[in-house]
Order: sequence, then structure tokens, then C-alpha cells
Amino acid sequence: MADTAGFLVTEKLVKRFDEAVAVDEVSLSIGKGEIFALLGSSGCGKSTLLRMLAGFEKPTSGRILLGGQDVAAMPPYDRPVNMMFQSYALFPHLNIWENVAFGLKREGLPKAEIQQRTDEMLGLVQLTPYAKRKPHQLSGGQQQRVALARSLAKRPKLLLLDEPLGALDKKLREQTQFELVNIIEKVGVTVVMVTHDQEEAMTMASRIAIMSKGRVLQVGSPEEIYEHPTNRFVADFIGNVNLFEGKLSVDEADRCAATTAIGEIHVGHGVSGTLNMPVAIAVRPEKMEISKRPPEGAGPNVFTGKVKEIAYFGSYNTYIVKASDGSKVKITESNTSRHDLSDITWEDDVYFWWSDSAGIVLRD
Repeated sequence: MADTAGFLVTEKLVKRFDEAVAVDEVSLSIGKGEIFALLGSSGCGKSTLLRMLAGFEKPTSGRILLGGQDVAAMPPYDRPVNMMFQSYALFPHLNIWENVAFGLKREGLPKAEIQQRTDEMLGLVQLTPYAKRKPHQLSGGQQQRVALARSLAKRPKLLLLDEPLGALDKKLREQTQFELVNIIEKVGVTVVMVTHDQEEAMTMASRIAIMSKGRVLQVGSPEEIYEHPTNRFVADFIGNVNLFEGKLSVDEADRCAATTAIGEIHVGHGVSGTLNMPVAIAVRPEKMEISKRPPEGAGPNVFTGKVKEIAYFGSYNTYIVKASDGSKVKITESNTSRHDLSDITWEDDVYFWWSDSAGIVLRD
């Protein structure tokens, strides 16, 4: 885990390409040993930010501090930083051992040290038996681990990962995520990774920065980002969410309510806002309940609708319910046993509800 706040710091980092602002005053503080993810859709500025950390792009303005030293003007080869690309960029004519040793040879290290470090890295990524093979003789996941071993062999202070698992299929990607985190944590290197894959960021990172249009909208742990989004974009970008637009009708210290098109929605916390201000109530689909029968003692947030779509995903079902105002509400229900078949079907009239602790009030 990270132990030193501010090991990598960006201060009001800006990158302009002509009139376009790719990175807009990004200030981050990343701890030593932390795995930090930059998450956002294509074109949000995350890769440009990563390239500035690597030294491949020069900032228009702002500072990059690594261990207290400003490296913003330093060329890539002078930085204690290594970058691993999605393509892995392994040399096809070299075997695995030679690929890992390549950077160490270029640095002119003694033969004995090159041997020791390369063997150590291959052992770390569990590829010692494959040392004499060429990259094309390995699976995608194994090639990915070779690329990681080569990146770590030079003992960088900072490791940058650009869509590190993008070339792998879904099942292999999920398996490799855990392997990668274990290896990184053993070495203790600080990592900044770029991904557009939410699950990858949530699984691998200790903290995540959500980016949009060159700006960082929220930084937090995966749980904080998911459970406590600070604005509509973050709530909508991470996972699935129902957003009910309305106006604040009650605002007290421990509770509030909003008048929406489906009725008054109650939330178990205050917002210190002004009455009638526009707000959105965010409710995750898995925090909702659904039934053909009216719930007993469910509290104030009970609404009615008609089932329009049902999707079976194995571990859970998803229902799309047309609410009284015509809007679509997504509700997920976990399948806890093999015979857990719901009696709800298409076009059924249903009740759906959630507790007042499930909703979050968003102003932005």
C-alpha cells in the first residue's frame, strides 16, 4: 500500500495542441507504492497525461514532481520512469530472457548483475521455464508478463501502464488483473495506469481519477467513486445508475426529498441546499427491490410501473420497468440459488422501491 503522500505530484498540468486543450489544469498527488488509475472514455486526456509523465509530451504549463524533483523538462531517458504499452513491444527475434535483459544491457550494467536481475524478474512473473522461447511461442497473458518483467527490471521509481490488458480476452484479462497487482505489490513500485475499462480500474487500483474533457472530476477509492459519486457524469460513467431529475422539496440535517416526475423521492441525508433547486437523485439498480405485490413496511420510496424488458445474466436478472411518467428504470436482482426463478415476466405491473439510504443527491 502507498505510504508516502505526494511521491508523484502534478501541479496545474496543462497540455494544449494548438487551440485544443487536451489536459486542463490537472493537479494530483499519488503516494509511493500506490496503484493509481486514470479512467475515462476515449479523448478525455488520460493518455496525454500519461505521456507527459513519461516525458513523451512536454507540458504547456504546470509541474511534474517525482520524489520532490521537478521532471517536467527532463527527457524520457533521464527519468526514473518506465512505460509499458498495450502492444507489449517485445522484440520478436530475441528470446524471453534477452527481451527482459535488453534495457539492462543498454545501460551497460555488469554481466553478473544483468543475469541476476533478469533471472529474478522472470522468477517473479513465473516465466523461468520459458526463458529460451520467442515471444510468438507464448500466450497473450504470458507476453504481457514478459513486458512487465522487462519494465520492472530497470527498477523504475514510477511504472506507467497504458491499457495494460487491452489486448487480452475478457477471461484472461480478469485472471491477469490479480496476477499483475500481486507482482506490482511485491516489487513495491508506484504505478499510474490508463484504462477505459471500469472493471479493470476497480479491480487493480487503490485510487481512481475519473477524467472528462481534460479535467479530473473526482479522485477516490473504487468504493468511494461507486458509492459516493460527486456529480452526474461520475455516477453515470461508473457502473449502472438511475438518475431521477427533480427539485429539492425538503432539506433537513439528516434527510431531504426531491419532487420528481415519478413522485417524491426521500433520501436519508441532508444537502444544505436551497428549496426548489434542481437536483438529481442517483440510485444504483442493485439497491432497488421489485415485486408484483406491494411491499410491507418499505418506507416512502415505493413506485409502480410495467416490466418492458428482462435480461438473464446468470448471477443476476435485469428488469427494465416503464415508470408512471414513461421513463425507464433499471433494476437488478441477484439469483442466489439455482432454482431462484422470479415470477415476474414481461408486461407485468410491478412495484419497485428502495430505502432512503440507497439514494444520493447530485447537484452538478
